[in-house]
Amino acid sequence: MHIAVIPAFNEATQIAEVIQNTSAFVDCVVVVDDGSRDNTAQVARDAGAIVVQHPINRGLGATLGTGIKAARALGGEVIITLDADGQHLPSEIPLFIEAIKNGYDAVLGSRMLELKGNMPFKRRVYQRIGNLLTYTLFGLFVSDSQSGFRAFSGAAADVLEIRTDRMEVSSEIVSEIRRKQFSWTEVPITAIYTDYSMSKGQSFGVGVKTAMKLILHRLKS
Repeated sequence: MHIAVIPAFNEATQIAEVIQNTSAFVDCVVVVDDGSRDNTAQVARDAGAIVVQHPINRGLGATLGTGIKAARALGGEVIITLDADGQHLPSEIPLFIEAIKNGYDAVLGSRMLELKGNMPFKRRVYQRIGNLLTYTLFGLFVSDSQSGFRAFSGAAADVLEIRTDRMEVSSEIVSEIRRKQFSWTEVPITAIYTDYSMSKGQSFGVGVKTAMKLILHRLKS
């Protein structure tokens, strides 16, 4: 079974369209509502998703962890994660499924391989900084370390350990790929940036906090 996991926080205006577009390429969509203050959960249910709710906002890392566990409990053998704000193209999901079927444990979507779409220059700079920091701390270079569009085999999902609760999870997943010696590959994805998705992205201040948390995480490991 192919299952998409979509972490969501206050995404009531976008989530239905994302679910509908995603459902065409997977068997099931799981939305994890991370303590939203709007009606994200109900909108997602009405759109046909299975919804798991956090009573309070716990952060992206915790939400991904919850979603991946839920997907495995439902029998997911290929688990795809993507964002709720419409930044990713669900029509590119087959690229991930094909790579998993070809034997990879993990597949990372990269906005940097072909530079498709309208990724702002500032985001490209932030992305390269994130890549460098991730490589320096965890010893594995990927071209888009902060991408939320990724996939795991069921076996990889079973042993993937997500300990961080918030935005640092993307780099932690890269660390886990190296630590668990997963076979992995990257596939090119299209970057879709709208005023809405830009408003939901990390600010510079949040990026600095994330970097500090990553350094602390590495020192503790």
